[in-house]
Amino acid sequence: MIATQKERTQFGRSRRETVSRAAQADLRSKERRFDPIAVLRAAADGRVRQLLPIKYARMKVSPFAFFRGAASIMAADLGRLPHSGLTVQLCGDAHVQNLGSFAAPDGALVFDLNDFDETIRGPWEWDIKRMAASLVLAGGESGHTRPRCKDAAEMFAESYCRSIREFANLPILQVARRQIHRQESIRPIHAALRQSQRARPVDLLEKFTENHRGQHRVRDLRPGFWRVRGGKAREVLDSLAAYREILSPDRRHLFDLFRPIDVGFKVVGTGSVGLRDYVVLFEGNGALDPMFLQIKQETPSAYAQWLPDLVHPHQGQRAAEGQRAVQPISDLLLGWTSIGEHQYLVRQLNDHKGSIDLQKLRGGGLESLAQVAGELLARGHARSGDACEISGYCGAGTKVTRALRDFAGQYADQTDDDYAAFLTAIKKGLIKAAETQDAAPEKKQP
Repeated sequence: MIATQKERTQFGRSRRETVSRAAQADLRSKERRFDPIAVLRAAADGRVRQLLPIKYARMKVSPFAFFRGAASIMAADLGRLPHSGLTVQLCGDAHVQNLGSFAAPDGALVFDLNDFDETIRGPWEWDIKRMAASLVLAGGESGHTRPRCKDAAEMFAESYCRSIREFANLPILQVARRQIHRQESIRPIHAALRQSQRARPVDLLEKFTENHRGQHRVRDLRPGFWRVRGGKAREVLDSLAAYREILSPDRRHLFDLFRPIDVGFKVVGTGSVGLRDYVVLFEGNGALDPMFLQIKQETPSAYAQWLPDLVHPHQGQRAAEGQRAVQPISDLLLGWTSIGEHQYLVRQLNDHKGSIDLQKLRGGGLESLAQVAGELLARGHARSGDACEISGYCGAGTKVTRALRDFAGQYADQTDDDYAAFLTAIKKGLIKAAETQDAAPEKKQP
């Protein structure tokens, strides 16, 4: 028999006996028995080896850049700690720069989480702890003091808990459809939306292609982007047949109206550097109707080894279905495929996408973004988990928000230490970082 709202809330409250709300602050309740640098190196398995020095060069820029590229280290830390056992579909890599704007299927611009490489079902607080720690680190990089950054982390936790309480008392389907409305006066969000307005497929055409005998062709823009040719290009294009079959009939029809023109390889992000990332240029109603599909390699979530009961036969499917579970709106052409032994997520590339500029977090931008982030994660967790259970656990007081603030500060301090160890490993030659974060890889097709 399905439990009532009251029973589900009471069950969430009972989970405090397993992990008290105050204990959510404790980063050291169990000893850290792993070497963070060893964990980081192990996470490189399955990636293109010649691209890893670029990844490490990007991580070398700052403690926050290191944090972005080291989800595996935080997963190992969270995995060793006790948790509430109240599960949701995690974003998995919830941090400030994985918030951004993009075009919804109806063309409207929305602001939401935009990276689901690490998505998996897991304890709700893992997402909250990672986002809270990111606010402390990103705030420091944008010029805020550590106490103010911790205040922003607490505001984020308060926003999350307040939203979860609200969602627990709303009709379930209303929550599932909920759109988070925000004012464009929030500087970092306004800047991301403006960037989205400018990021049109036709602009990507100018950026990434050249005219060759009357036909658009991918340009060689090393170190970040280059053309893929021959057998590898055919493999990429052949993989689209399997992708097409998993699309719903209406979306398959739209996909069939485009024809593939050329294939490129793109070096992406910080955490994703080293993953195979192909870009296919399509043409619809003529040369000025381009579409770019991104075919991005997916490996098991960094959290998978800490959640051993979960099995995902296809990692691209895990990422696509995880995104759909969290968001009421996702990419019109989201799907998955395989190329050889590797598994891939398929989505549109930069379709009106905009990202968070850390410099826009100056002034009150950090606190404003923190509150929106709390709403977004609460909405995603209410869609994919049980808001009544989480609300029952969190309660109406400040115990859990203060604990999460303290955890965020402690984890930012630990990240500073791990970052120092990372720099030492580079100096000792244990990790090879490129001289610059935009260094060119070897001219060999991954």
